[in-house]
Amino acid sequence: QLQVVESGGGLVQPGESLRLSCTGSDYTVNYYHVGWFRQVPGKEREFVAAISWIGGATYYADSLKGRFTVSRDNDKNTGYLQMNALKPEDTAVYYCAAGHGLVREYEYDYWGQGTQVTVSS
Repeated sequence: QLQVVESGGGLVQPGESLRLSCTGSDYTVNYYHVGWFRQVPGKEREFVAAISWIGGATYYADSLKGRFTVSRDNDKNTGYLQMNALKPEDTAVYYCAAGHGLVREYEYDYWGQGTQVTVSS
């Protein structure tokens, strides 16, 4: 069964950048859309961004357009989330997922364990 693993989280100061990676356990991840979601304790998980498996079409939460960029490198079975100009309100656990949907959680079949991103001075 496909597994996906996030990496790249950490503690950064406001205004700094961070790139998260989402690596699939095998090449089959390249046949799925890859999505990113985030969750703050006490709140529901929210959609961040997604990239389609073919054509590389990208989708973003409206509030994050312009600061976050999603991409993928199928040769490496890996998707990326580049986060720029980070704000304290971006602090959350970030999850990547692979599936046949794009913006809805239930459309994703395979989820990573999450990686913590903390933006604080």
